[in-house]
Amino acid sequence: MQKQTITIDKTEKKMTVKEGTDLDSIAYFNEKFVLLRDAQINIMTHAFQYGTGVFEGIRGYWNEEEKQMYIFRMKEHYVRLKNSCKLIRLELTKSVDELCNITIELMQKNKPTCDMYIRPNVYKAGINVGPSLLNKNGSNPTGFSLCTMPMGEYLDLEKGLHVSVSSWTRVEDNAIPPRGKIQGSYVNTALAKTDAILSGFDDTIVLSSCGHVSEGSAMNIFMVRDGKLITTPVHSNILEGVTRTTIIELAKKEFDLETEVRQIDRSELYVCDEVFFCGTGAQVSPATMIDHRPVGNGKTGPISKKLQELYFNVVRGRNHCYKEWCMPVFKN
Repeated sequence: MQKQTITIDKTEKKMTVKEGTDLDSIAYFNEKFVLLRDAQINIMTHAFQYGTGVFEGIRGYWNEEEKQMYIFRMKEHYVRLKNSCKLIRLELTKSVDELCNITIELMQKNKPTCDMYIRPNVYKAGINVGPSLLNKNGSNPTGFSLCTMPMGEYLDLEKGLHVSVSSWTRVEDNAIPPRGKIQGSYVNTALAKTDAILSGFDDTIVLSSCGHVSEGSAMNIFMVRDGKLITTPVHSNILEGVTRTTIIELAKKEFDLETEVRQIDRSELYVCDEVFFCGTGAQVSPATMIDHRPVGNGKTGPISKKLQELYFNVVRGRNHCYKEWCMPVFKN
């Protein structure tokens, strides 16, 4: 069972989880359920040496009223995982339905009662030297692992974020495709975010090699200008975000807000009305300062706020119009 510290703010009615990895929780590794402490790889493992793996980030949201855990858009995440595998020749034989069933069984074994983060990894498991992705005569097979952990807020949602525009350029599709969650490419993310934090910012925005806005360090970006929702296209070297797709759909259905998908110039960030990030980790996180310049009036804007509120109702299964996006874990 997950070890977790939970504090409840009765005024705000919020649950805060202090994250920690419980090595006695259950993981899925080498085709069976084992203790997380026993799910270990050899230091010669190909993915450890060369970053030749892909992963997903999936959220499970605890609904206290229903005593239910809802996994948000799990199938869509596993479809993206399968696509990421195609990019780097990983041979994941499990179907999306099989992956979903393993995930639900794992969550049932761990019995969490707080918001959770679910991390599947698919990786080159060969014990050899050399960067080739080929699996000649079984020399470089594909491994799969799955673990869960308590997770609160990835970014501070109580205040607007103060972010920078990074000096690091987003990796290109012809180098390491950002549309997939490829382990090795997150060095690019790590460099950008670490420099931002050391410079006093909460996070950062990265540009493409052409100088246009790509996305946040590890999340997609939306801008509001003259009442219009704008986001960057997939060919701007962004992750094909599940949350991004969700926000576009919710904005249209609930608020009749069309989303314009186009390139965004850096300078537009300085003159727009609102900016927010979105992603499994980031959820919906407004930015109110960029490069020491206020976004709009320097406060969370009305469109960002209402999308954020709607999103949290949806992911916890409280909005029945979107209940099909929320997979229940426990049988009530």
